[in-house]
Amino acid sequence: MRGGPSVLGIVLAGGEGKRLMPLTADRAKPAVTFGGTYRLVDFVLSNLVNADILRICVLTQYKSHSLDRHVSTTWRMSSLLGNYVTPVPAQQRLGPRWYLGSADAILQSLNLVHDEQPDYIAVFGADHVYRMDPRQMLRRHIEGGAGVTVAGIRVPRRDASSFGVISTAGDGVHVSGFLEKPADPPGLPDDPDRVFASMGNYLFTTKTLVDALRQDAEDEDSVHDMGGSILPMLTSLGQAQLYDFDDNRVPGETARDHGYWRDVGTLDTYYEAHMDLISDRPAFNLDNRKWPIYTHSDQLPPAKFCAGGIAGESVVSAGCVIRGQVTRSVLSPGVVVEQGAVVQGSVLHDNVHVGRGAVVRGAVLDKNVDVPAGATIGVNPARDAELYTVSGRGIIALGKGQHVM
Repeated sequence: MRGGPSVLGIVLAGGEGKRLMPLTADRAKPAVTFGGTYRLVDFVLSNLVNADILRICVLTQYKSHSLDRHVSTTWRMSSLLGNYVTPVPAQQRLGPRWYLGSADAILQSLNLVHDEQPDYIAVFGADHVYRMDPRQMLRRHIEGGAGVTVAGIRVPRRDASSFGVISTAGDGVHVSGFLEKPADPPGLPDDPDRVFASMGNYLFTTKTLVDALRQDAEDEDSVHDMGGSILPMLTSLGQAQLYDFDDNRVPGETARDHGYWRDVGTLDTYYEAHMDLISDRPAFNLDNRKWPIYTHSDQLPPAKFCAGGIAGESVVSAGCVIRGQVTRSVLSPGVVVEQGAVVQGSVLHDNVHVGRGAVVRGAVLDKNVDVPAGATIGVNPARDAELYTVSGRGIIALGKGQHVM
């Protein structure tokens, strides 16, 4: 950060993303397309860069080729000023092994910390959809004098089993405990029906993190995970404090999209987050030019709507050609919807082709899927379940280039 304390950004992007199959069959979860033109990793990188955290390491592992390529070709910073966003694969500096967990990933990459000698380290997850100004969290971290500050978001207590839950002391600031996906956690003192869920975003004083990582590495019983190992350790030492995400204010936000954060780790949550984009006053507004989300854009012509082609309550990217009817959907670049075709409540990735008279409803189609003329997806549930991946809430998903019967 210019004129202030030095901060190194570390983005944890090594997860397999099994629950997002088949979208992660050929790529890392942070490389999955979102919102038409973005990759999931673009959201965290945009938040850090907008906050003038301009030296960032993206730790990758599984199926990382498309993620590494996207980061390398899209996120080019000014070398003149010494700024960078760089993918860092497993380096095996501590022996011939892959990362054992998120804490071990940072431990194996401590050379990056030693090179930069930052005052603070922002360790953020790579696959959430949100806007956040990390500078405000950093200020709170410095003021509180904690070893680590954990970003938390208030969620309904009934949903706590999907998250790591943060318990606080009587002051509502110091962290007293972590509960991993609890079935029945206590509610907040000021809001009994809600709990604080960890967002997977942490700000560390550098020495605190380095010491904790080295101590954790010596524990043979540890799972070597940031949320499961490092945070409980620092909590037991009284060095952890909470940052309430609701206190964060981002330039250009609206009352409607303030505090928006989604973990899109399953097909259902991924689909639902897309549906948050499409209304006239969306729950998450992509068009905030005061806090932009950056990504790579191909050189494509504007979207074209031919005679009879319509799209309502939809996001339509460049290079799309619409000859049929599209409603409540998100279309990535190069999608073609032929005459008489109907696309409803669906997410279509790059270069999907929907043939004449075909019907696609409630589906997520990965790139290069060709829906033949007259074919149907989302019309016959029993047939769809035999042929394709179907989520718990009935969302149909096809992988990259998957054949449509």
